[in-house]
Amino acid sequence: MTIIMTGSSGLLGSALVKALRADDTRVVRLVRRAPQGADETFWNPGKGLIDPAALQGARAVVHLAGAGIGDRRWNDDVKRELVRSRVEGTRTLVRALTELPDRPPTLLSASAIGYYGDTGDREVDETAPPGEGFLAREVVAPWEAETAPAEEAGVRVARLRTGLVLSRAGGILAKILPIFKLGLGAPLGSGEQYWSWISIDDWVLAVQHILKNPEISGPVNLTAPEPVTNAEFTKALGAALHRPTMPLAVPGFALRTAIGGFAEEGVLTGQRVLPRRLLESGYTFRHTRLNEALAAVL
Repeated sequence: MTIIMTGSSGLLGSALVKALRADDTRVVRLVRRAPQGADETFWNPGKGLIDPAALQGARAVVHLAGAGIGDRRWNDDVKRELVRSRVEGTRTLVRALTELPDRPPTLLSASAIGYYGDTGDREVDETAPPGEGFLAREVVAPWEAETAPAEEAGVRVARLRTGLVLSRAGGILAKILPIFKLGLGAPLGSGEQYWSWISIDDWVLAVQHILKNPEISGPVNLTAPEPVTNAEFTKALGAALHRPTMPLAVPGFALRTAIGGFAEEGVLTGQRVLPRRLLESGYTFRHTRLNEALAAVL
């Protein structure tokens, strides 16, 4: 089986490539530089350049490319890049798919639980409508909409609405570990906002599960079944590291000053998201509780 992948050098892509190849799956990576072997092929999503023939004969396409949401302080240019990298990349890939007479039957396209906006303490699953805010309305909604032509052409499309992925190699955990190791970890804002997390192992296994089960399509929440509040997350991470945590929370205004708009929608906003589609499809999580996941990751 051959799978085509974008975003293969990122945190999620590199972990997935390793797992797929260990499962005797051939992975061909779409790269934006000169290809360095038979397992790479060139594309330029910003210019709409891709060779549709490179997708011919593949069993599936896994599309993970997109600029990092929390890598830089948000300004107008960064916001445009967050939208452009997702919309243009998805549009280029989907156009190539639909031009093929014998197209890959499956497209797994990255998305995010930012789709739901701030849900407070309300539980939401894949049936919930889009929320409000920049991420929900201007990033995730148009990003997902670009996959519609593939569905219309008969391709099975699964939109991977991913939560906070726990890994030492990147993501939110890698950013905050140094602070917690110093005993300076603290709740952020009210600490009552829900963080919907998933271990890197479960993310990879869940994607493989979706690839192997053709009945799974549409939005799929890639989050563990038991989201926790930020205060609970802080306490659990401190305990996993055997380090104290600070009794006082970091005020919301301080976070907004330090990291701008991402603080409001990426840190202080909460989503209490449940993985209904994964559970109904028979997927069994390796890590359902946060303390188990942190122990495995750390």
